[in-house]
Amino acid sequence: MTIRDIQERLAGGFVPFKLRTSDGCEFVVPHREFIFLTSKRVVVANSEGFVNVLAPLHIVSIEEAKPLPAA
Repeated sequence: MTIRDIQERLAGGFVPFKLRTSDGCEFVVPHREFIFLTSKRVVVANSEGFVNVLAPLHIVSIEEAKPLPAA
């Protein structure tokens, strides 16, 4: 995966998705505000406000995720 692949996923209407890394971990992006892209890193926040900084080289897939339940 590249930063560009993720940018393309974010373009247009947002649909929740998850990123899977080479070690099998999954990072859910339920809303656009939960992800930040730099030229060399992908930062994904969770619902508790903690962040994971990922190297795009280790992101192996992007797939749709279920939306968060309405509050």
